[in-house]
Order: sequence, then structure tokens, then C-alpha cells
Amino acid sequence: MKKRIGIFGSTGSIGTQALEVIAENPDRFEVEILTAYSNENLLIQQAKKFNPNAVVIVNEAKYPVVKEALAGTDVKVFAGEKALEEVATFDTYDMMLAAIVGFAGLKSTLKAVEAGKVIALANKETLVVAGDIVMQKAVEKRVPIIPVDSEHSAIFQCLVGETRNKIEKVILTASGGPFLGKKPNFLVNVKKEHALQHPNWNMGAKISVDSATLMNKGLEMIEAKWLFNLNPDQIQVVVHPQSIIHSMVQFEDGSIKAQMGLPDMKLPIQYALAFPQRIPNKFPRYDLSRAASLHFEQPDIKTFRNLALAVEALKRGGNMPCIMNAANEIAVYGFLRNRIGFLDMTELVERAMDKIKHIAQPTLEEYFESDAEARNFAASLINL
Repeated sequence: MKKRIGIFGSTGSIGTQALEVIAENPDRFEVEILTAYSNENLLIQQAKKFNPNAVVIVNEAKYPVVKEALAGTDVKVFAGEKALEEVATFDTYDMMLAAIVGFAGLKSTLKAVEAGKVIALANKETLVVAGDIVMQKAVEKRVPIIPVDSEHSAIFQCLVGETRNKIEKVILTASGGPFLGKKPNFLVNVKKEHALQHPNWNMGAKISVDSATLMNKGLEMIEAKWLFNLNPDQIQVVVHPQSIIHSMVQFEDGSIKAQMGLPDMKLPIQYALAFPQRIPNKFPRYDLSRAASLHFEQPDIKTFRNLALAVEALKRGGNMPCIMNAANEIAVYGFLRNRIGFLDMTELVERAMDKIKHIAQPTLEEYFESDAEARNFAASLINL
């Protein structure tokens, strides 16, 4: 039987690449749900090509356009945030690809977990914000969460067959982004068009900026804690500019396993969708016979202080990662609209972490309250 996929965030970078993977494997997968925030034109194109059971356009102002465009099809059209949550509980699909960017993906993912859906998780913020609640619910419902981020997919792959063997640490690799080796006197003049030019990966704007500030790696550290049940001191970040080794696991005997490949998000997407099988593809291969040297170095956390702030949030726990993430989303939003400078993003996040009350064991409601408070505070600093 074909695996029925719901792609939540189908018009973003992960969603569009996932549809490419599905199009190459029509005998294995079928699309049941597509959702988008406001890119109605691409959502309509996708719906006409893949004929899903349902689509959701979260921006309700775009509903009439989508509804009219799909009137001659069997596709059910819904709109709004509540519809996004309701569709996540539909029994017409088997696996959710959680690819909505940022905090906005949390509610629908939780609904899917509660409904017993397998989760292919590309939205790291879901675990950054409320990892304890999400993972506890996944255990209760016996729901597998399969990571899609290249780094966490690499760790996941390295752990297959190692269930009884103790992890000493995981090693997350970072490309270093477009400003590797640069100092603050350079970064103060960086513009958004520079930050969006990632040297190795093709990603959306938010993740590209997070990669440039190293916040993305900090978010990945927090995600790794929850996915693999780790302590903060079991998670290490190393800069690996070539992005060939996607991450590593060191076991208690000192052995290190690494997952390697060319930087192409379609590979971890395909792995998650097809798990536990590996299926053939025509993706480019890494040729070891022509390989140049692979380099590793420590991240410069004095210059790229977002990573240090993320480590602080990871160690403090509770709602602090939620506060950090919310402030960062506002900071990136402001930077992309030329309201603040590149280095200002870090200062804004730090001020929010100092200002908003720390709660050691928050409820889900308190997570949402902390998120809103941090967003409002951060927005007030840049007059959004």
C-alpha cells in the first residue's frame, strides 16, 4: 500500500522538495493533505498536480481564490489556523511532514501526535518550544518522530541498530554559514541579501538567516536533547565547512559513527518518508576518490553569540528556549525587513531572555503565554 502523506507547509523549501521526492516515487507515496500560510498560487499548482484530499490556506483572505481555482476538482478547501489543527486529525493520511516554519507549526503537530500519526519532523521549533510536552505525548501515543533536519537525520541513521548501546555524545556539524571567519567589524554592515546566500544549502529565508547567525545550530542542539534524550553536555557542535559529514555519534567505547553525503535536503526527506526502508534515487553521489580534505574547527561563539545564548537556554531549560525562539523569530523578521542590523538580532534575543520570567516546568498554556510575551517585548524594541 502507498504511504499517505500530509505535508504541512507544502509551499516552503522542505515542502516543495518533499513533493519532488513524492513525484519520483508515485508507487510508494500519495499526497493527502497540503497546507500553506499565504502562497495561494503555489498551493493551487500543487493541488492540481497531486490531487490531495484536502488543502488548507491559513490566511483566510486567500480562501476565495483557492476555493474558486479548485472548484472543478475533488479537493476539499479549508482556511484558517483552526482548520489547520482539525485537518491534522483527519484519518485519511498516515504520516505528517511537519514543515511549517517556526512556532506556527506546534499546534498542528501536537494534534497529529494526539491522533496517532507518524511525524516526519522538519520543524525544529516544535521541540525547542515545548519538547517535553511533545515527546511525552509521542511516548503516550506510541508515535514515532522521525527527524528530517539533515543533522538529526544523520544522528538517527547512526543510531539504527544501536538501541542497547550508550551514547557518549552527539556531534552536530555546522557549515559556519556565509560569514565563517568574519568578525563583528565586518558583520555590523551585513545586509539581508548577504545573509541569504548560504554556501552549501538551499533553504528558506528564516533558516538561512539562522544559519548565518549560528542560531540554527543552537536550535538544533535543543532539538537533539529531546529527540535523543540527551543531557546538554552530551551535545557538541563543530564547524565543518564542506557539509559532507552531516553529524556524528560517539559511543561509550569511543567509536564514532558519521553519516555522509552531498548537501541535499531531498535525501533526509526521502529517508524519513520511506523509513524504515531505503529506496533508490538519482541524487548526485559524493565521490570519495575525488574528495578534497574535510575540515573541522570550533565555532566562534564570541562573535556568533546566538549559539552561546542557545546553550544557555538549553541548560536553563523550562520556558527559556521558548522565549529565545520567540524573540529570535521577531529579530529575523525585523532583519529581513531592514528594521534592525545583523548584530542587533543577538542583542534583541539576549534582552528578551533577561526580561521574560523563567518558568522551570511550564504547562502548554504557559509556553504559549511565554511565546506571546517574548514576541511582544521583542517587537516593542524595534517598533514593529
